[in-house]
Amino acid sequence: MKTLSGVDGAFLHLETPETPMHVGSLSLFDLPDGYRGDFHADVKAQMKKRLKLVPVFTRKLVAMPLQFANPAWVTDDRVDLDYHVQHLTLPAPGTQAQLEDCVGRLHSELLDRSRPLWRLYVIDGLQTGQMGYYIKVHHAVLDGQAGVMLAQALFDVTPKPRVIARSAGLHAEHPGMAELAAAALKHDVGQYIKLVRHLPDVVKALSGLFGASAPSEAKGRLRQNFSFGPKTPLNIPITGERGFAAVSVPLDTLKQLAVIHETKLNDVVMAVCSGALRRYLAKHGGIPKKPLIASMPISLRAAGNTEYTTQATLSLVNLNTQIADPVKRLRAIRDASGAVKAMAQRAKGVIPTDFPSIGVPWVLHGLASLYGRSGLAGAMPPVANVVISNVPGPQVPLYAAGARMATYWPLSITEHGVGLNITVMSYAGAMGFGFTTARCAVPDAGELSAALLEALDELVARSKKAPRKKAPARPAAVKPAAN
Repeated sequence: MKTLSGVDGAFLHLETPETPMHVGSLSLFDLPDGYRGDFHADVKAQMKKRLKLVPVFTRKLVAMPLQFANPAWVTDDRVDLDYHVQHLTLPAPGTQAQLEDCVGRLHSELLDRSRPLWRLYVIDGLQTGQMGYYIKVHHAVLDGQAGVMLAQALFDVTPKPRVIARSAGLHAEHPGMAELAAAALKHDVGQYIKLVRHLPDVVKALSGLFGASAPSEAKGRLRQNFSFGPKTPLNIPITGERGFAAVSVPLDTLKQLAVIHETKLNDVVMAVCSGALRRYLAKHGGIPKKPLIASMPISLRAAGNTEYTTQATLSLVNLNTQIADPVKRLRAIRDASGAVKAMAQRAKGVIPTDFPSIGVPWVLHGLASLYGRSGLAGAMPPVANVVISNVPGPQVPLYAAGARMATYWPLSITEHGVGLNITVMSYAGAMGFGFTTARCAVPDAGELSAALLEALDELVARSKKAPRKKAPARPAAVKPAAN
């Protein structure tokens, strides 16, 4: 039995039918030449052998008495793979747009909390002959970096699946009310002690960042990120219906741009997203004079940490969307994001990912429901206009049941007031951009992926030393300039 951390528990308590709190990914797989098998059956058989590799597959929730504190994880010894591993067929002609619409609908559905919090869908009927592979997992189970570890368990690095050593069977846990209550109290006492011990470090870190001794230039760059964003069509109360669009670009092109302009790869990603948002908003209400603000997750995971929990914090970055010139915009974003990352590094050791939880479930869930019903997200100025997350992924080809993964696109969470999430992950020489949208805020997510390719072309054109390279062999299902 393991009590949820404070951050992981928050993802549970903030969940409502309008705001599902799971993350996911969509991949396309190329079947081996001459393949005559049943890919869905093969994937399910492979999953059966790998259930014990990571706790994600077998953990389920057990509530505390009267839900007075965060629930605990227990092991489920009877995981129903017929439920967890589903098979769907797209209607003809099986286009990329149909696949994205299908995945958007699947991403709208809440996970069943009486079972382990994951589901996998094998999708066939694509006109390319490829197989779609969509998996979703509750954010209470993992963050982006833990998702990379999950991929290592799900997939192989050769067409021949690795041999999984036999291990002892799963042992179901059935804790009683007294044991659950004792676990919650023990957890909270430990967290109160930790908070008290770390309080001097917190004060020291904050004074170093914002105090008189901090360089004025650094403070100026940092403060530009901490202001309300403008009102846009993206920033409204949302419903539970989700949209999705995906596009892949060559990783080398983005790296070349980073070298030419003396920026980080993540700065280029943010700048291309900023350019896409400028194009989209130009067609939907106009580009605001005030710059858009992005919420950007920053990993707090220590090197070598393999826990399946959320170990990240959120920061704010000025996207400088008011700057028309793509190169000047990139450099402004470099300065803004650099200041935020410097702050996060200095405060990394004192940012909590766990905290006491007694009473938290009632408060957080009540506030989440009230916030959604009140319409405040449409009336208040947004703290952030969009979420943009960049997660480093595997650079070697991956395989499932002998089939090669051709693309990898992440999906994430939208919230009231933030109807767009852009999550990016690199894979095997390409950078996969996943646009998760609330349909009421973005009726056609494909406009965003098309706008991103246009923004990339504009930045490349202004960077004469970085000609646009031809993308590595990509399936026809990856949309060209109109995702």
